[in-house]
Amino acid sequence: MSNSVSAIVAPWLTVIGIGEDGVAGLGDEAKRLIAAAPVVFGGIRHIELAASLIRGEREAWQSPFEKSVEAIISRRGSPVVVLASGDPFLYGVGATLARRIEASEMRTIPAPSAFSLAAARLGWALQEAATVSLHGRPLDLIRPHLQPGARVLALTSDGNGPNALAGLLSESGFGQSRLTVLEALGGERERVSRHVASSFTLEKVNALNVCAIEVVADAGSRVLPLASGRDDALFEHDGQITKREVRALTLSALAPRKGELLWDIGAGSGSIAIEWMLADPAMRAIAVEASPERAARIGRNAARFGVPGLSVVEGQAPDALSGLARPDVIFIGGGGSEAGVMEAAIAALPSGGRLVANAVTTKMEAVLLAHHAGLGGSLIRIDIARASPVGTMTGWRPAMPVTQWSWVKA
Repeated sequence: MSNSVSAIVAPWLTVIGIGEDGVAGLGDEAKRLIAAAPVVFGGIRHIELAASLIRGEREAWQSPFEKSVEAIISRRGSPVVVLASGDPFLYGVGATLARRIEASEMRTIPAPSAFSLAAARLGWALQEAATVSLHGRPLDLIRPHLQPGARVLALTSDGNGPNALAGLLSESGFGQSRLTVLEALGGERERVSRHVASSFTLEKVNALNVCAIEVVADAGSRVLPLASGRDDALFEHDGQITKREVRALTLSALAPRKGELLWDIGAGSGSIAIEWMLADPAMRAIAVEASPERAARIGRNAARFGVPGLSVVEGQAPDALSGLARPDVIFIGGGGSEAGVMEAAIAALPSGGRLVANAVTTKMEAVLLAHHAGLGGSLIRIDIARASPVGTMTGWRPAMPVTQWSWVKA
């Protein structure tokens, strides 16, 4: 940051959370700052809620939003007030502005978030409920939270959000879940109504709503286990899938760390990348797959597992790797014996980056043995046998052995 910026000591930007109760819910300091501000930025609704206090310019959010961010930054050093919904740092504009503006230049006066208000109305312990924003984001993000007996608070995008959420619950086997819709919390139009997902019929829902879900799993519901090595049957695949036991060992070897980016090369069904992303909401992954049919299948699997942010690149490695964001970790499950793939993967990794590669063919195994001999790392062999009928009895049927090489780049 330049010297002229670092010289600014006193906060010039004030971010004020405002609820549906408008001015009545603001403290004296917030009211004074709004009234004294030469310019007030916010959504049209926020500006209307605080209209009786505003004496300066009124700047409604522009589209794209980045235009408004630039307009705010252009006033650096002069008093600016930004109005935001509830807690500006919970899926809010405060966090967006903080990416461009130092915290020392900002002061924030938060109001209760929609999640806090919902928990208060329901008598729920907020720390024990899962919270997820579906505002402008795919509904599929709710899926990992659908655990029997769980409580989930979900912020939706609009008046159709609760109905769409009820539909997702029903088609996933959670139709008996209790769904409470909390509309326009804190204001004169507040309404709280309780429903069963499978029989949801509420109409004319306020666009500002939170859905509270008490999860009830029907027989055959699609519950996603919390441990890696999920059942193969949960994935749509054509046989090109890292089987669950090997997948669990592979995820262990990949050793996910918060926020890391994985390249899953030769992704097949996408099972490794999907389970990588399920480890934490901050995880990122790119699945590289040459087959158009499989690439489309990966996208469908990602949605059904609640990780729609998985990026799918259709193409043949190593050419398809060109231009991708630099990975922290790479998994090679298919195509690793093709010319240039291993070399491109190794070159792409930063110092300290990790690579795990599995081999089921002798050709790929030879590649891994050669790289182990030249670069070190660890080499293991995974042999799995499954009990299966042998006539009228049961015997062990061995699966194809897997050779796995794990390596950390110096």
